[in-house]
Amino acid sequence: MGHRKLRLQEKRDLLVAGETDGGRKLRADVATAFPTLGTDQVSALVPGKEELNVVKLYAHRGDAVTVYVCAGNPILFELEKNLYPTVYTLWSHPDLLPTFTTWPLVLEKLVGGADLMLPGLVVPPAGLPQVQKGDLCAIALVGNRAPVAVGVAAMSTTEMLTSGLKGRGFSVLHTYLDHLWRSGDKSSPPSLAPPAQDTPDVNEEKGSVQAEPALQGEMKRLTLEGEDKENGEVQQQLCGEKSLSEAAEDPGVRGLNPEPTDSKTLQEQMDELLQRCFLHALKCHVKKADLPLLTSTFLGSHMFSCCPEGRQLDIKKSSYKKLSKFLRHMQQEQMIQVEELSRGVESIVAVDWRHPRITSFVIPEPSPTSLTIQEGSREQPYHPPDIKPLYCVPASMTLLFQESGHKKGSVLEGGEVRTIIINYAKKNDLVDADNKNLVKLDPILCDCILEKNEQHTVVKLPWDSLLTRCLERLQPAYQVTFPGQEPIVKKGKICPVDITLAQRAYNKKVTVVRNLEAYGLDPCSVAAVLQQRCQASTTVTPAPGAKDSLQVQIQGNQIHHLSRLLLEDYHLPRKYIQGLEKAPKPSKKK
Repeated sequence: MGHRKLRLQEKRDLLVAGETDGGRKLRADVATAFPTLGTDQVSALVPGKEELNVVKLYAHRGDAVTVYVCAGNPILFELEKNLYPTVYTLWSHPDLLPTFTTWPLVLEKLVGGADLMLPGLVVPPAGLPQVQKGDLCAIALVGNRAPVAVGVAAMSTTEMLTSGLKGRGFSVLHTYLDHLWRSGDKSSPPSLAPPAQDTPDVNEEKGSVQAEPALQGEMKRLTLEGEDKENGEVQQQLCGEKSLSEAAEDPGVRGLNPEPTDSKTLQEQMDELLQRCFLHALKCHVKKADLPLLTSTFLGSHMFSCCPEGRQLDIKKSSYKKLSKFLRHMQQEQMIQVEELSRGVESIVAVDWRHPRITSFVIPEPSPTSLTIQEGSREQPYHPPDIKPLYCVPASMTLLFQESGHKKGSVLEGGEVRTIIINYAKKNDLVDADNKNLVKLDPILCDCILEKNEQHTVVKLPWDSLLTRCLERLQPAYQVTFPGQEPIVKKGKICPVDITLAQRAYNKKVTVVRNLEAYGLDPCSVAAVLQQRCQASTTVTPAPGAKDSLQVQIQGNQIHHLSRLLLEDYHLPRKYIQGLEKAPKPSKKK
């Protein structure tokens, strides 16, 4: 069915004056729909002394939609007696709805009309918010908790985790940058720091944070398109291939009043994480040939590597307290057999890989930019890429290289360049007969390597000066080879890992790290490691001025920790790291 023109009601824009019955009723409805808002916050959202424009719209399938506009911005919209906040409202009240986080690259897809699929979620260390199917939720981006979208949960949190974070997660109703947002002042989201969540709401049952969001779903967004003026009457059009009522598709929609659910304790969540890592390790890492396997090795080399990104496995925080007690419990379930092969040292001597709990365990999908490299069923530690400087032949030097079969754009190694120059000089009899260390310059060499003011004064050059000048005139390029992958050749110079210190509010320092992706390092994984080592908060945000790149921000001057991580753990060559000299100086003894 084609889109229908939206026409204003008989009264065009209805004005709800602050203290009219309509204004009081709206504030009462807001207080009911948003029980977390206090009286002052409700009054601030629906001011008592300001006019509120009420725009009546009709969707293309006949749904009546009411949009409340205050101070030029749409603050609420109502469908079938349910109130929904706009992003403008959520920026002032970011904790109004349970908020889920996704990657910045996903926003474009959401604005384009896609639903948010569960693999696109970023699972924070505290786990996912607790919601039920049909609950209204906010969606924010990594590094900023200012919501950029409003959607309806397609399943409960428990169902999300049970599914292994697969499938459609949220039907998105409204986003930053859509036409409803454009009907306001078109301001950008404020920068709001993610909240510190010490106690998780629900255990994360997903494997690792997915770096590549999978977005599917049909276009069904609320969009306010354009304005047509006919006979002085403003007409607006609300478009979408699904109506709002279809987006909140079943009677289970509870709007903004989720039913209370019992959140799990931190100990219960650690118990589940422990069992999850145990099952994952047995199913993917431990082989029959590995047995007998020291229990300490099983924990350190296998279970820890199965811990999801952003989570920390800590047996002391579980109900078992000790590894031996946990493994005895698993032995009672007849999944493993543990024996003390030497005094005080226990080993796993048998595993029942046919046990239902092992066979039914769903292996989480690995993050494509994880710090580990998947090789068969084993995980290998991170190894830095092999980086080789190369040289690209520019148009100004093609005559010098064409005799050796190269043309503009040819990529050469330094050794190849030297060989070509030496052969050219010898073939054209340019080596000085009296001094073999000097090379006579013919017209081609003069044009390629001399400055204009040298053209008539410099007739000979030493070999080393000739070769150095040739390399300097060539365009830089490089080849990067990651372990187990084909080499990649790129023009220009590889950007170093850039470490800077920045000043924030109240004179606080933060350490910012950029360009990790160029070396195969996942910014989110690096942030998780630094958070544990530095015992400081970390955030991952889009890098300013860099397309599809993220930066890690750590509270305080943490360059010492970064230096050890990059140089000693990741073995990155120092020449590819910029900013290590900004580490704090050791305090002088008095």
